[in-house]
Amino acid sequence: MAEDVSMARRAAVAGLIVALSTVAIDQAHKLWSIFGLGMKIGDRYAVTPFLDVIYVINPGISYGLFAMNSFAGQALLSGFAFLVAIGLTLWLLTATHSHLVACSIGLVAGGAVGNAIDRLYLGGVADFFSLHAFGFYWYIFNIADVAIVAGVIGLLYDSLVLSRNRASNQA
Repeated sequence: MAEDVSMARRAAVAGLIVALSTVAIDQAHKLWSIFGLGMKIGDRYAVTPFLDVIYVINPGISYGLFAMNSFAGQALLSGFAFLVAIGLTLWLLTATHSHLVACSIGLVAGGAVGNAIDRLYLGGVADFFSLHAFGFYWYIFNIADVAIVAGVIGLLYDSLVLSRNRASNQA
């Protein structure tokens, strides 16, 4: 029993470390790009034949949907992101999770906070990475977006694959 509590605590701590690291790495990259490299909105640099670095501000959510060009709109979207991060953190701290689930929750929460900070200070989310091939351009994204997607994939993997394997092993 004590070992289970200890493992749950270690997983929760790992999830919190992942969340804080995600925010720190995301914000450090954005600060370095904007102030260190001096990128201005619209600046584009070809890195590879399939990857450009371009600085854009997204005032909406994914793909620019629900664009809110006022501070009040950005504050509303930031508030929602902070509420999601708080809810995820409470879930992380009040339930027993595997390390995969805890770290996945940390990635989603950290990514949400990283993008919420942008909204409050930049008036939208700073995005930089543009993948493209054969004339098709994916949306422009940032490190926080990658963390959110990776976290969701980790949660889905645990839910759809690992939990099914655990259930079949118990039967």
